[in-house]
Amino acid sequence: MATTMDVTDVEAVVRSDAALLEDDLAEFLDTLTAPARAAAVSVYDTALRRALYEPVADALGSKVGQQALPPTAGAPGGRAPLRPSMVYWAYRNYRGFPEGAEGFSGKAEGSPEKADTASDLAVIRRTAVAVRILLKAAVALDDIQDDSDVRYGEPALHATHGTPLALNTGAWLIMSALRHAADPAVVDSLVRSVGSGFTGQAVDMSSRTALTRAELLAAPRATRVDFWESTAALKTGTLFWMPLDAAVAGLRVVEDDRLALDGAMRQLGLASQLFNDLTDFVPEFGGANTHEDFDGLGNRVFLELLDEDGGVPPGEDFKPYVLGHPQLERTLLALAEEAVALKRAAKDAVHGVCRCERSAAYFDVTIERKGHLIDRLLATVRQRSGE
Repeated sequence: MATTMDVTDVEAVVRSDAALLEDDLAEFLDTLTAPARAAAVSVYDTALRRALYEPVADALGSKVGQQALPPTAGAPGGRAPLRPSMVYWAYRNYRGFPEGAEGFSGKAEGSPEKADTASDLAVIRRTAVAVRILLKAAVALDDIQDDSDVRYGEPALHATHGTPLALNTGAWLIMSALRHAADPAVVDSLVRSVGSGFTGQAVDMSSRTALTRAELLAAPRATRVDFWESTAALKTGTLFWMPLDAAVAGLRVVEDDRLALDGAMRQLGLASQLFNDLTDFVPEFGGANTHEDFDGLGNRVFLELLDEDGGVPPGEDFKPYVLGHPQLERTLLALAEEAVALKRAAKDAVHGVCRCERSAAYFDVTIERKGHLIDRLLATVRQRSGE
């Protein structure tokens, strides 16, 4: 569906929804830490605050990830940067926009979807908080697994509080998110997402082991790419799939739309993972982390170049082999083009289930916080290669 109209009113709705999510998340955190603010505290209470409340507050309040909508004076949530959620996109797509947004509510008269929207919004609000909590838990655990001391320019949770407390905090956040979601259909969706994420992480970590490395080095290109796609679909695709699937589960959206959205989120996950892999080779995007993630065979660039010249890197020293490979620039360009194509295909698929132009615009505002970087990466690689 084309999005040709002025989206000013759409951004106002996005900001309002995002502000509501931030308020709900703050309320969740406030409820959790309320006992620690009691006037009289015991040694136990103090220890609990240090060992649980403070790490949880750190995990939920930092390491923001994708670019936020900047503060705008007089706009909903204008007091702070806001991070839109695809959970709320689903609510707007299937339950409509607020009355007064140019007179459009998005709900067809007589439609079974024009149901108890207040009840639906309550489910969505809890779902959005649960998803945010799970994403924060994933960050905490992923940083431990990758031995990353910094996340988005801030100290990782385990670097600040130690690995044991970070592990406990990540596990507690998962439990808390599932409990907070409450709706059985939403919880079922989130449980499946958590399982998929852990599965993808396990296979990704196996790429650093001797046995899997040897098997990948000996495998043909098609097998290596299939390994990467299967892993990325679970590890990164789940981060996109989880919010939408949980939301549409709570809204009881028809199966055809769910399948279409599942496929689109898989494509976005692959595009995002390609972006992450490519930034290891592009200083303009990777910054200080460029050329750092070279300890495994999970990077798509590695897997593409292993037998381009009929050989394999000597020993375990992949860095000089890849950086000096004559086909490196051509491979970076091809993969950057693939990432852009995947992102565009995903957006087209989502636009296909959008009920109105505002819904398509809402999705674009939400996804392009990172999506625009995929386009910029391609432009940068093209410039470097002289295209």
